Amino acid sequence: MRTVINHYLVCVIAAAFCFTGCNPKTDTNQVPVVKTTSGTISGSMDDGIYIFRGIPYARAERFMPPQDPEIWEGVLECNDFGPVARQIVPWYPDSVQDENTLFSVNVWTQGISDGKKRPVMLWLHGGGFHVGASNDPMTYGKALAKKGDVVVVSVNHRLNILGFLDLSACGPEYAQSANVGMLDIVKALEWIQKNIGNFGGNPSDVTIVGESGGGGKVGTLMCMPAAKGLFHKAIIQSGTLVNTMTKEKSRALGLAVLEHLRLTPNDVEKLDTIPYLDLVKAGNDAIAKVSGPRKPGSPTMFGFSPSADGVVLLQQPFSPGFAEISNGIPLMMGTTLNELIGTAYGEKELTLEQAKERLAKVYGDRTDQYIELFAKAYPDYTPQDLLSVDTAFRPFTIRTADARASETNAPLYVYLLAWKSPVDDASKGSFHGLDIPLAFNNVDLRPDWTGNAEEAWELADKMSSAWINFVKTGNPNAEGVLPMWDPYTAENGETMIFDNECRIVNNHDRELMQFIEPID
Repeated sequence: MRTVINHYLVCVIAAAFCFTGCNPKTDTNQVPVVKTTSGTISGSMDDGIYIFRGIPYARAERFMPPQDPEIWEGVLECNDFGPVARQIVPWYPDSVQDENTLFSVNVWTQGISDGKKRPVMLWLHGGGFHVGASNDPMTYGKALAKKGDVVVVSVNHRLNILGFLDLSACGPEYAQSANVGMLDIVKALEWIQKNIGNFGGNPSDVTIVGESGGGGKVGTLMCMPAAKGLFHKAIIQSGTLVNTMTKEKSRALGLAVLEHLRLTPNDVEKLDTIPYLDLVKAGNDAIAKVSGPRKPGSPTMFGFSPSADGVVLLQQPFSPGFAEISNGIPLMMGTTLNELIGTAYGEKELTLEQAKERLAKVYGDRTDQYIELFAKAYPDYTPQDLLSVDTAFRPFTIRTADARASETNAPLYVYLLAWKSPVDDASKGSFHGLDIPLAFNNVDLRPDWTGNAEEAWELADKMSSAWINFVKTGNPNAEGVLPMWDPYTAENGETMIFDNECRIVNNHDRELMQFIEPID
């Protein structure tokens, strides 16, 4: 439970920290105290890293833009992650969800109020704008903060129908309702601008980073005027799915939700009292009515996700590039070899003929051409590989990278994680999200994904070094750790392959990806 220490103890704790803070041999018994624009907070220490969890950064009424948090007296203990956004998943019970107090950030840093200006990395969790939270152990920032002396921040924000229900047809006060979940993230970026200096961070050197839906959030921020100037570099990990929500579509969906709840635009205020589960049911029914069910594996998204209204969101990202307001932002982006594809790696005796039979169901008389292009891209392929390559994220990543390279001269770096998890004898492959614990150098916190062997740690060292260097400089090159990594061009398609032996390839799979998903 969140605790506010009374005002009398503020000076005692602060004095105690000032006394112990001069000792370089830090331990977990120290109580670091930091002032924010809303009040004073305390945190904890672990292995020389200051950690603050569940710091309030905003408050909001349903479907309304976020506002500054309430100011508190005394010292607010920030030792536990805040509640997560409302969602329906088995791993987050109702007891850890809260619609009103989900607005919190977490911070990991080597120093507080020490005069240093460390680069800042804001992590945006995945979950496709629908589910997720910032408290996943593999995204804890301690390892990156310790290794790279960067300040790592993560954030919770509104999701699904509470974050992206377009009620703009109901009156001007709801003009931004379709995008309030993203405006929450902008508010967190504003909090960083105002406060991160007290956590040893540089508000003028912020990198936004996210995987899957988090990568989509990064791309979306690159198209939002309100976010301009609040971040300075960006990393998109497996996030290039195309969001099809336009203002017209999102308005129609919002009106359909009202209809399913037997409400009119004049009754819109009644939504404030409707239970969350009833809202979700109405939302699901409305989506089914407006668009039908989403096809699994589809590279496009429809539903409760950001809406391109031309004001809050100028355009959808990855369509194929980004808004001009982010032309100067250095960008790194990439995917994993297998992503969300159900791999065939567990089928040890699979023959090429058996693989061809399955491929023919997809490619018909073009199957031999598919195999030829696959062999050109991956000469050492196996029959299992033929059935397991990503067909959703990688094609759109190439398309987006080509567009980005033509839009701007800002540095662009592209990667592909080809390393296959050794867990379960590598049957999992290089799956969606495997890059997260490697980039965070958190192999020990997700051994069921990466294993805990030396090869996992060696790759994590290489990837985390690249991420840290990009956060620091906008350039991921790590001399002595990785091969020389040149910026991407459509002509050369420079791509870093992360594997047991990392290497640079040039347009190695362009023809294959165009065959799978024609790229205009």
